[in-house]
Parts: sequence; C-alpha cells; structure tokens
Amino acid sequence: MPTAKKTLTFLCSFVSSLGASIVLCSVLATQQWIRSTIAISDSSSNGSVIITYGLLRGKSIQELNHGLAESDKNFEVLGILNNSSAKTLHSVVLVFLALGLFSSLLSAGFTFYNSVSNPYQTFLGPMGVYTWSGLSASFTFITMVLFVGNTQSNHLSEELAQRLYPLYPASTQQGTSHAYGYSFWLTLLVILLNAVTAVIVIFYQKARYRRKQERRKPMESAPRDGILF
Repeated sequence: MPTAKKTLTFLCSFVSSLGASIVLCSVLATQQWIRSTIAISDSSSNGSVIITYGLLRGKSIQELNHGLAESDKNFEVLGILNNSSAKTLHSVVLVFLALGLFSSLLSAGFTFYNSVSNPYQTFLGPMGVYTWSGLSASFTFITMVLFVGNTQSNHLSEELAQRLYPLYPASTQQGTSHAYGYSFWLTLLVILLNAVTAVIVIFYQKARYRRKQERRKPMESAPRDGILF
C-alpha cells in the first residue's frame, strides 16, 4: 500500500487532471470561442453581421443601419460549411481537442491508480502520468493554434457569413474584426492544469529520491570494521 504522503500527492494530481478534463468538456460544449463582426454594404443595406460560435454551434445576428434585417440564426458549424479547407481544418481542430480530452482522462486515471497502488516499475507509474499530461497539454495547444490559423488564414467567419446570408457575397463584405471569447482562453487553463499535474509528481519523485539518498549516507560513512562486524 502507498504511504499517506504518496496518496495525498497523487490525489492532488488527480484533482488537477480531472479539472483539466472538466474544463475541456466545457470548452467543447460552449459557443464563446470567437465573436466576429463582419461589415457589409450593398445597394439595399448597410451594417454588420455578428457571428459568435464555438467548435460545434454558433449564433449570428444582423445589425443594419438601413435595410431589413433577418432574424437571429442558430447553426451547426460543420453542418453549414461547404467541403472546403476551412471545414477540413475545423474538423482537425475537433479531433485534436478530442485527443486532448482523452489524454487528460487517462492522466486522471493514472494519477488515481497511483494514489492507491505502487506501480513504480511500469508505465502505469509516474512516467505514464508525465506522458498523458504532456500529450493533453500539447494537443490542446495545437487546437488553439489551428483554430486561430483557420480563422485568420482560411477566413472561417467570412465563409460562415456567406453560407448564412447568401444575399451578402464576399464582394459586399467590407472588413472583419475578431474577438476571442472565454471558451478559447480557457484552453490555457487546461495547459496550466496539466503542467500542475506533472509538477506535483516531479516534486514528489525528487523528495522520494532525496530520502533514499539520506538513508544510504549513514551506511557509506560508517567504519568498514563496523560494517563487517
């Protein structure tokens, strides 16, 4: 059975890993990844289209200075996109986030297992915790980078606007501004929590190694005759 100190240490790591998993679930479910304001102007209307969306769903509204605005629209992101590079990359973003969630759950499982057992000589030990926490943080960071790249380079918001409002083609769009929402920035918390998981275990491992070294010192400093006796 593990010592009380080891149990408490790995339970703390379990809490941080589980927290990362919960945050990732909320990040996936919420729609506040980005808010894009697209200025539009044509012969019959002038104003802007505001699109707020996450990885799965979103909502769009029109704010027109003149002209007849359409009612607010709720939409599925992948459902309205054509087979384009923006849709492909958005699908890749979802895959990486799912991998990050899976890795975080495995990290939580490994830390809990270590709190009730002593699998030091196998991958189920601290090495497994380091691996899955590191992978979860890496996948989450890649998700952030790909989402920003898809928004800025592939003009994801503009393509969504064109699909939602066919009367406003690309030629009527006068510029776009983006503001990333709390769902996007929560991914930084996921990376931090995964780092905390690994750091807690690292400190425990260092303290354990130091105690082993201290136990050896009395034997190494004892007189040879005394040891033989």
